[in-house]
Amino acid sequence: MIETLDDFIREYTIIKEQGWITTHRSGPTGIGKTIEDLLGIEENNIDGPDFGVYELKSARINTTSMLTMFTRKPNSTIGNSYLREKYGYASDAYDNDRKVLHSTLTAERFVPISSTGHHLKLTCDEEKISIESEEGIEPVYWTKDFLQAAFENKYKGEFVYAKALCRGKGANEEFHFTEAYQVSGFDFDAIIDLLEHGKIFVDLRIGQYPDGSTHDHGTGFRIRKSDEDLLFKVRNRIV
Repeated sequence: MIETLDDFIREYTIIKEQGWITTHRSGPTGIGKTIEDLLGIEENNIDGPDFGVYELKSARINTTSMLTMFTRKPNSTIGNSYLREKYGYASDAYDNDRKVLHSTLTAERFVPISSTGHHLKLTCDEEKISIESEEGIEPVYWTKDFLQAAFENKYKGEFVYAKALCRGKGANEEFHFTEAYQVSGFDFDAIIDLLEHGKIFVDLRIGQYPDGSTHDHGTGFRIRKSDEDLLFKVRNRIV
């Protein structure tokens, strides 16, 4: 079993030289199961170190699969109810004409909101991320400190990211582990950069309770799995 970063580098280099390796499990978690088995790491569902001080994460390089980093509704004094009433639309999922608002926003471009004629996007500055409409910047935002707390709650400690090319599907999927990174530290500037380049998305999932009041189904900050390691201030390629 590996215990140190040097142990990981040595064993991962051997795995890299093996070339294509058949998955040890079908489905999305196959890559994680495979690299854990190859490194002799016992599978567990507990957040925390897998070896030494490091938590091991893995990602398929050549796929576009997404993951939710964390969910946080806006921390401005007005938020989801304001957005739902101003930019929402009626939905067949409910037997009333009250509004809902489901959309995936990016800072890269305006996104049309159903058939409302409205368009929304994210806009960033040094202190916060706001929602912008065709009318201008709305008073709905997430501050840097608020996002930092959410990020650090999700990404505690230090991580090693193992990345692999993949081919095939299901039980026949194969991985070629080609690179690995040691990462740590929240980087708000990196989040801004990734947002502005269309690599981080915010999913608005604003519905309604039976009484018609606003129901936040989880406003999600999402990123492609293969880009997750770009979020960190310290990012060292180790293999």
